[in-house]
Amino acid sequence: MQINGKCYCGNISFNLDWPGEQPEIQARACTCTFCRKHGGVWTSNPKAVLAVTVIEPELVSEYEFGTQSAQFHVCTRCGVVPLVTSRIDTHTYAVANVNTFENVEPDQLRLATLEVSSEALDVRLARRKRNWIADVRFLGDKI
Repeated sequence: MQINGKCYCGNISFNLDWPGEQPEIQARACTCTFCRKHGGVWTSNPKAVLAVTVIEPELVSEYEFGTQSAQFHVCTRCGVVPLVTSRIDTHTYAVANVNTFENVEPDQLRLATLEVSSEALDVRLARRKRNWIADVRFLGDKI
């Protein structure tokens, strides 16, 4: 299934090649303060392929907080965070914000919460390597 997503103004867009036709998508609302304030609800599939396009890279801020092990890609024009990446052992992993999906029906999403504030960094990175999208491509100028 091809999933299209973008920030509100379209500066950051992506195509997510999700295995299977019309799958049930697990979506996790992170309980950290940043995700709560931004309404981030994330999904990933380690077998998916994420292709990201940025029209104006100078209008993208990569925000890090806490363990500084993940980069929240914030469009500075519209304020939306469509994706988060994490660089682990020279490899980039990602999650996509389901609230930025353009062509997925809400009944395909299975919402749960995710508490990570007490998670040790090594455990967190191992979880990302196991569960996040492992094939991440930035088309054009990389952010």
